[in-house]
Amino acid sequence: MHQVRRWGLPLLVGLVVVALALEVWRLLQTPDYVGFDFHAYAGAARVGLQSGWSNIYDEGLVRAAERQLVPSQPTERFISPPPVAWLAGVLTPLPFGVAYAVWDLLMLSALAFGLAWSTSLRGPPRLVAVLVALAPWWVLHALYVGQVAPLIAAGVLIAWRLVRANRDVAAGIVLSVVVLKPQAAAVVPLALLAAGRFRAFAAWVAAAATVVGASLLTVGPHGWAEYASDLNGLPRSSVDVTLGGAVGLTGPALGLAGVLIIMASLVTAYRLRSAPGLVIAAGLLASLLATPYLYENDLCLLGAAGWILWEELPTRFWRALLVTIWILAVGTGLGAPILRRWPLVELAVFLALLTTAWFGFGGRLAGPKAAVSRVRIWPVQTARTKGLKPQG
Repeated sequence: MHQVRRWGLPLLVGLVVVALALEVWRLLQTPDYVGFDFHAYAGAARVGLQSGWSNIYDEGLVRAAERQLVPSQPTERFISPPPVAWLAGVLTPLPFGVAYAVWDLLMLSALAFGLAWSTSLRGPPRLVAVLVALAPWWVLHALYVGQVAPLIAAGVLIAWRLVRANRDVAAGIVLSVVVLKPQAAAVVPLALLAAGRFRAFAAWVAAAATVVGASLLTVGPHGWAEYASDLNGLPRSSVDVTLGGAVGLTGPALGLAGVLIIMASLVTAYRLRSAPGLVIAAGLLASLLATPYLYENDLCLLGAAGWILWEELPTRFWRALLVTIWILAVGTGLGAPILRRWPLVELAVFLALLTTAWFGFGGRLAGPKAAVSRVRIWPVQTARTKGLKPQG
């Protein structure tokens, strides 16, 4: 991005603005779903505050609360972990429309900050790059329905920046945001463990265990039983953006594929242990591919992986691949047939990363030592810039 000529920046900004405008227009064709997911978060929060947090998975109570908030909007079950309802509960004193606007502003600000703070770019190129990264349809869709996915993507990006600066404990604490939606990034902490980032993993375990423990205490056994029941009755659309949905895998075959993907990511994380960004990207891609259910908003994590790969693998192959995916992401929208093909894109990127890690194709990496000497990791100096030999 820093090599783009000055005349090209205004043109790029113009293209992004047009893409954003078209996507906003497309989303506005379904006005009933404005704030749809936040509607469920707020309904569960209201139930928790009024009837006790052990009742936030009581479908009847939550739907009744949603109807009180916005009578004209469809209702849905609350199937997120309890901390999501806690966060939404902070905004319950506000009218629903104001609360939704504040929620979206916080989600957008968090993601924009995570993008801006984690990149090595400075000045106008950084602003343009952040705008470009916010242009894919999944970001706007997440904001449109009031999803929590942008916050998780922001947490992963911030953790990446902290790991690069060798602030592993802080990175692990920030990464605990994964508990808000575990299926979207659950493999990332395991990848850091495989890469030898023990302090980051230990900090994540401590922070995540604290949140999970608080959730267990507030929701109680009855609430968790209802939560498990809800997860067993997910709608058919929950597999639209999964690898199983894209290629038709179910049952044991789907489970085996998930295990193989996770194992491949962990082994590759060990090989690339000197390049934490690539480790996190491998974990993100494996999380998206191995999960049994996912929604289109969770592709914000794919955007985070692409942002990391752009920074860590500045080669022609990877830049061309990522630009192609970005063009698809700003041009396809939410058409169902195309939506169900996105896992194939994730799989292609994942396989390309494995190929780069093990065979050097597209990234000229020969192994973990090369990951330090040939992959740009900012702001921490690499072994090459220090004039030292890379660590094994």
